[in-house]
Amino acid sequence: MSIEVYRDAWGVPHLRATDPEELAFAQGRVTARDRAWQLEVERHRAQGTTAAFLGAAELGWDAFARRARLADTARRCLERLDATDAPTAAWVRAYVDGVNDGLSEGARRAPEFAETGLAPGRWEPWTPLAVWLSTHILFAGFPTKLWREQVATRLGEEWTELFATDGPGTAGSNGWVVSGERTASGAALVAGDPHRFIEAPGVYQQIRLACPAYDVVGLAVPGVPGLAHFGHTGSVAWAITNAMADYQDLYRERLRRLPGGGVEALGPDGWRPAAAHTETIAVADGEPVVIEVVETDRGPVIIGADGETGSSAWEAVSLRYPPRVTGELGFGTLPGLLRARTVADVDAALDGWVEPVNVVQAADTRGGLLHRVAGHVPVRDRANSLRLVPAWEPAHDWEPAPAPLPRAEVRGHAVMANARGLAAPLGVEFAPPHRAVRIDELLGASAEWTPETTPTVHTDTDNPSAARLLAAVRQAAEGLSPAASAVRERLLDWDRRMAAESTDAGLYAAVRGAVVRRLAGHEAFAALREPEPYPELFRPWLALGPRVAYALETLLTAGPVPAGDVDRIVREALEEVGAGEPPAAWGVTHRLAPWQALPDVDDAQWPGLAGDHDCVLSTSSVPGWTDRSARASAARYVWDLADRERSRWIVPFGASGVPGDPHHRDQLPLWLRGELAPVTTDWNRLTAEAEAEAEHEETR
Repeated sequence: MSIEVYRDAWGVPHLRATDPEELAFAQGRVTARDRAWQLEVERHRAQGTTAAFLGAAELGWDAFARRARLADTARRCLERLDATDAPTAAWVRAYVDGVNDGLSEGARRAPEFAETGLAPGRWEPWTPLAVWLSTHILFAGFPTKLWREQVATRLGEEWTELFATDGPGTAGSNGWVVSGERTASGAALVAGDPHRFIEAPGVYQQIRLACPAYDVVGLAVPGVPGLAHFGHTGSVAWAITNAMADYQDLYRERLRRLPGGGVEALGPDGWRPAAAHTETIAVADGEPVVIEVVETDRGPVIIGADGETGSSAWEAVSLRYPPRVTGELGFGTLPGLLRARTVADVDAALDGWVEPVNVVQAADTRGGLLHRVAGHVPVRDRANSLRLVPAWEPAHDWEPAPAPLPRAEVRGHAVMANARGLAAPLGVEFAPPHRAVRIDELLGASAEWTPETTPTVHTDTDNPSAARLLAAVRQAAEGLSPAASAVRERLLDWDRRMAAESTDAGLYAAVRGAVVRRLAGHEAFAALREPEPYPELFRPWLALGPRVAYALETLLTAGPVPAGDVDRIVREALEEVGAGEPPAAWGVTHRLAPWQALPDVDDAQWPGLAGDHDCVLSTSSVPGWTDRSARASAARYVWDLADRERSRWIVPFGASGVPGDPHHRDQLPLWLRGELAPVTTDWNRLTAEAEAEAEHEETR
């Protein structure tokens, strides 16, 4: 092999090889060496085998992954890829070969393997597809349909969409493209930051992939070849955000057990056989758990597959999602993106994209611009998008062809931030418009944008969603104690900035939390506080508190809580905060809380954050319950089409997933300050890995 591995000053791998397959092997191998623990956790999550080494707490996920048939769907998709696009299938296999080649070395460097007793396993050719599925299966937020079902049945049909907002289980992002007429260089900029649940190691991997066919820098998903979401080939750059489209359905199923043990499901054509088998989930330090896996003509049964003990007939819930139906995941798009030279190439490649459904922006050095939706959205009855629908009614079938995908012309600049806009015909719930409006406002203030000035947009902490609560605070002037009045006056003088060092932002958060708790405790919502009849895995979408927190703007002026009670609640919140200890600065309580497969015992290490859910600097907490932030910018980037070397990027932690490595968390200080690291593309300014390893050994 002629693979060459170089590193920049931040440890980012730059790979060179003679052809795309050899390069895919190199990408897999270097990822396994840098992030073996992360890769193995993701492989086990996709297979539903995490409880075997992480314990019983992971049983809920493992049961869902198996019942949703994630691994089996990945196998189907690879089979279809083999049949329709053999070169891409071979490219994926080369990546897997590289992972398997590097895993043992990577595992020796990663202490988590010894800590859990886990031995590195073997990746199958379909594993990257399974990792992609498990990473994105919840992106369309299908559990929200369970929530709407509860609202409709317990609160009333008229309130079904009362809580419509960017719910706690979705992942928001910012993105924007600025045409050359509004930049200092005269060439376009593509910039943004995906907001996701923050994981350590990070969910994005900075990498460069170079061979005679292409030379691309971008952000990869560890475990998946290529650069699906963010990349710069030198002549064209692209980026995505979640389109907030609705493309997964939940069906209410009627099942019955046959005398021989088989299962039938009631569909539009009557009772038909359902596939059923049992699987055993191993549990570390516990007894194995046997589950039944059932699949009807609609899809896998994810709730109630086992039925009730001794029951011969029962109801359950099945999930229908495009890759399970079509056998297509969209991986054929990935090599096309790497080979792209123009926005037309990116556009053509994305015609084959499936899941998740994204809004895409791209720009090239010829002045081309792109703003479109990519993905597979089925055409079906409107009711499918709102709630559970009966499996036995033919009106809820999917049409053979997917929905057409919107696109728009870019004039000056275009913004994507999960709000209702380009993708509106494809979804039901979108993020509030605040981030999109604010980014548009900031971009409109200059026609001289550069990579150096763009981070001022990334890090903007203005909180537009505070306006409605502040209006309610303004109205609450009568009958307040002196302490509550002082809180009120401070809030009305506040600049609405969620700066980490701001005590006024901390005061606002305290009042907001008190309002949320009281609203959630109002008798009008009593029925929604009853335990939900669904698995614990879906609790983030079904808990009343977070729903009230994220829909606060709406609930202050609409809903079943009378206006007089809302006024009283706001006054009581002011009194509560006024009577207590003065709230600390926002960053004291609003601290990073990343997910780790093995939680770090030193929780105090995680820093305070600026921003809030609806700020451009989106750092989400659950007001009323915790200020800790589990979601934030999983990366930030600026792709410069005038000179790729002037592009910038950052991730929350670092290029390495190995504790103790110099590049494990060396980017965290920059990420916290809103700074971006340089994208280095001059091979003469990089260090060959053999030299880098020697230097590292000398410093140990």
